[in-house]
Amino acid sequence: MGESIILKLWEDNPGIFLLAFFILLIGALAKWKLFVKADQPGIAAIIPIYDLVVTMRVVGRPDSHVWFFLIPGFNIYFGFRVLVELVQSFGKYSIVDYVLAIVFNLFYALNLGLAYNELYYGPVYGVKMDDLKARQPQYA
Repeated sequence: MGESIILKLWEDNPGIFLLAFFILLIGALAKWKLFVKADQPGIAAIIPIYDLVVTMRVVGRPDSHVWFFLIPGFNIYFGFRVLVELVQSFGKYSIVDYVLAIVFNLFYALNLGLAYNELYYGPVYGVKMDDLKARQPQYA
């Protein structure tokens, strides 16, 4: 009777917990590598709210835009918008890249973070598309 719900779920489905842990670990590694490439502190990838603040800095948005994630409905649009801006910050400007980043977020971010040929080009928020495409990488 005193058994916790989590312990009961673990006993019934340990594979689900291990899969979730594995996905969280890969996501943290991917974000860590992206942050390091963008010359931001990698440790921010494992600190819950701070990772969103650092993501806003990577794409060039004000830190206060993190609050937009608390608005129901709008947060879905805003999350997709930030993903597209993150991809643009790494020099990817095609619709295919945007769709891949949204659908396969975890693996696309891992690819951007681990690939040596992917470079950070700088913040994109408020910059015209023509100016974005003419930029050179900030960090090699």
